[in-house]
Amino acid sequence: MQLLNAKLRDIVGKLLSIYGITIFAVDMAELIPGSYWGEPEAGLVGGTLFVRDDTPLHSALHEACHFICMDETRRAALHTDAGGEHNEENAVCYLQILLAKQLPHITIESIFRDMDDWGYTFRLGSTQAWFESDADDARAWLIANDVIDENAVITGRRAWQRTTNSC
Repeated sequence: MQLLNAKLRDIVGKLLSIYGITIFAVDMAELIPGSYWGEPEAGLVGGTLFVRDDTPLHSALHEACHFICMDETRRAALHTDAGGEHNEENAVCYLQILLAKQLPHITIESIFRDMDDWGYTFRLGSTQAWFESDADDARAWLIANDVIDENAVITGRRAWQRTTNSC
């Protein structure tokens, strides 16, 4: 499992900064604020993503993607439980894979494996099978909310952040 060590944390921090997310490194002896699942899983309070050196990369990306995919009202009140409905959760999973692909030395296969090992469940039995064959609804949600374009390229915008004709 890929952990969010200091070097990777800096790279992920730069990637997430375009969304207004700041990463805060918590000391290993401390509890992670805003962690829905408890240690070592990432925590989310407002636009701050709390992690430790033992936080899995997929956990940090997943929580960050919740922030990216929620509307401004939920972002303003965000503390620990990102909430959201089924289609949004699928969009979060899809987006975390796309973001992971942007990171050097991280393979998409390792992200699939880490998501499977954590316990993500999809109808086709694996994250990879879902992503490649059954994620049209997640992809459509991200396109409709201008988080990715028609070619699954990340736009750098959060959901509900359109400059014209909001959805």
